[in-house]
Amino acid sequence: MDPDTEVERILRQEREDDEDDEEEKKKHQRPPSSYGSMKSDSEEEEEEKECDEESGQAFFPPLPVVLPGSSTHGGTGLQMIRSESPETLYTMTTQQTKPPGAVVIETRSSDLGDLSESDEEDMDEVLVTHSPEPPEPVEFDEAMQTDENSQPGRLHPEQDLPHIFRSVQGVLSGLTPEELYKFKVWFYQWEPAITQQQVMDGDLLDFVDRIMEILGQDRALLHTISSLEQVNKKEEAEELKKKCKRALMRFQLKQYLIRKHQVIREGVVRAGRQNMLDTIYVQPHISTCGYGGIDPSHLFPQQPPSPVQVPSPDTYVDLNNLFRLQKPDGQPVRTVVTTGIPGIGMSVSVGKFALDWSELRANKDLQFIIKLSFRTFWYLRTKNPLPSKKPEMSVMEIIEYFHKECKDTTFLEEEDCKFLIIMDALDCYQAPLDWENAPVINDNHTPAHPDVLIVNIIRGTVLRGARVWVLGRRAAVSQIPPRFVDAVTEIQGFSDEMIDEYLTKRFDGDLPTKIIAHYKRVPMLRILARQPFVSWMVATVFERCFRYRGYGEHPPRLTPFYVSILIVQINRRLQFYYGKGENELKWSTDDKNLVTKMGKMALKMLERNKSVFVEDDLKEYGLKLTEVAVYSGVVTELPAASADGRRTFCFIHYTVQEFIAAVYVFTLFRLENRNVLDSGLLQMPKIFTSKDQTKSAAGLVQCALERTLSAPLGQYDMFLRFLCGMLSPDCHHNQMSGCLFSRNSPKVSGLDEAQRLLEQTIQNAEESNRDRVENLKECLREMIQEDE
Repeated sequence: MDPDTEVERILRQEREDDEDDEEEKKKHQRPPSSYGSMKSDSEEEEEEKECDEESGQAFFPPLPVVLPGSSTHGGTGLQMIRSESPETLYTMTTQQTKPPGAVVIETRSSDLGDLSESDEEDMDEVLVTHSPEPPEPVEFDEAMQTDENSQPGRLHPEQDLPHIFRSVQGVLSGLTPEELYKFKVWFYQWEPAITQQQVMDGDLLDFVDRIMEILGQDRALLHTISSLEQVNKKEEAEELKKKCKRALMRFQLKQYLIRKHQVIREGVVRAGRQNMLDTIYVQPHISTCGYGGIDPSHLFPQQPPSPVQVPSPDTYVDLNNLFRLQKPDGQPVRTVVTTGIPGIGMSVSVGKFALDWSELRANKDLQFIIKLSFRTFWYLRTKNPLPSKKPEMSVMEIIEYFHKECKDTTFLEEEDCKFLIIMDALDCYQAPLDWENAPVINDNHTPAHPDVLIVNIIRGTVLRGARVWVLGRRAAVSQIPPRFVDAVTEIQGFSDEMIDEYLTKRFDGDLPTKIIAHYKRVPMLRILARQPFVSWMVATVFERCFRYRGYGEHPPRLTPFYVSILIVQINRRLQFYYGKGENELKWSTDDKNLVTKMGKMALKMLERNKSVFVEDDLKEYGLKLTEVAVYSGVVTELPAASADGRRTFCFIHYTVQEFIAAVYVFTLFRLENRNVLDSGLLQMPKIFTSKDQTKSAAGLVQCALERTLSAPLGQYDMFLRFLCGMLSPDCHHNQMSGCLFSRNSPKVSGLDEAQRLLEQTIQNAEESNRDRVENLKECLREMIQEDE
């Protein structure tokens, strides 16, 4: 039915009602809302005087009755208890506002004859009344906020329920009865969560009270504005928008963050296989004392001794408390830098932080959260999509371009406006930043080059009220001068218990138990899975494998996981830093050379018993610092400089260095038929039949065995295992085809001889090298075990 027709029908029906029906209606009418009447105190006093003059001595007003056991609270001194008033989450808060000694009026009882006049006089002295206003918000699920640093924080008054309630109430009270009916009809017709009876019953305050409870304050506000516009009350709608602009801006930013981060996109997104971030998220350890984020754990005594320290648990901080940290002088931090090794989960942590803010679970005192990724700035620098097409732009132009809801607002320019700018992926901004000589900008509307804007945002000369969260790989964030940073945090990864929790959250039934038991059969995989990226890989690979009947009889092989790590990181390099699409991830000659050159350096470091290198080492092998330390995804910078002050770097785990070295040796063996391990003095066993023995698969394994068995335990043992693993056709012919090797390359031959060599070495080692036996057996399994 048309809303105007229905309004006319309702009004016509009301005019035809007789006085008896109206009396009956009044009898059941809801008392004034717990929020109080919309009339002013003076109007109420005039009505009371008129009523007293008409009734004279024939009517005695009800006297206050003190209810036994009533609790007292600070706030108003008059508490109304109405049996006919449907209590809601919001109206109930008014019953928590009675100060000590105040009186409660019981309107459910009409038996007041037992009170004497002296009792009445005594109780008149303690009656306290205030103007009827919506109550201050009460946190039902959390303790009252007494400390500004405690979570979840308090909303800004203009973003909280009382202000929105008053604003909606004030605008709607200006409508005539006919306009209000028309508005209500439209409101319930286009809002499926609310019924006609809920909209029409009661007075205006009942209506506002009810929509706030059923729809929530954001949805109720938006639907009120929309309904006003639809019934041609655009001036009232604009007035409500103006009154609640801060709340509306927060809502729009919140919706953007929810859309962006509610679903976590891991690897290649598969239709129908999306995971909700809240469902599977496990918070990794985050430390305020960063040592590089490298896990020094290893299967063998570390060779060389690890240069990396591990932060103690007392330095760990909760993700949502990063901006509750304080500077040494006790002032709250403004700029926080978070770093970690590649694959440690920085992007996911940003998503969880933003989602918790959007859902009002934490950091409610931040009025707004605005994402300005360094990818955004790089896009502006290279594409310049702004309408003006000017080479320079102001920070407000950038914010308004990417967040339309921030247009024509002045909130962000207020120094007391507490909001957060998230600037993640600093490593994606490929231009150098001049921290010393960049011009100083003091105005948010001054156009400047993106390089200059970034420096001034982190300096704090623009967006003065903003907290700034900068994230990136350590080799990228280390360029920021320490004087501009208030706190540095480092994501350390998972503990063993966190890995199990993550896998349990991802799957239902008995699959998590199977996966957890299976990956723990390989101790090195258990260590590596402390990186969230590897935990995801464990979950993805084993979920697929356990679909096959009989899978799980043998322990998983280790080498395929390291091959997958290398391939994924190089593909991410192509996507993030070179703008390649998912269908364009073909490795170029430069990409292959990057891997082999890093492998050559890694092998030389193994030979020298080193795990740390400097920039000069990269130049020796024709490598660029940024390509290796930032883009490769397998190298990170260490926070401690060398003794001569030079920047130091290492692989993201010592086993990754051993693996990359094995990749180099195997690549030259397969592509160039070269055995770089051959010293020319090697005496080959009689089991070999090949004329050019050292260039066969068995000859390659023999050279690696000679190095391993003659070196201290642990120096080459994992290197040998990875080399044997890559001899498996599943690795070099299936996994690595299309990346390092062309798809039509033949399989490596002569594996039978290599297998006999390993079996013979194991038999000899059981007598002379017992500490090597287990690793040699693993080498054999890596080479001959077929995927189930």
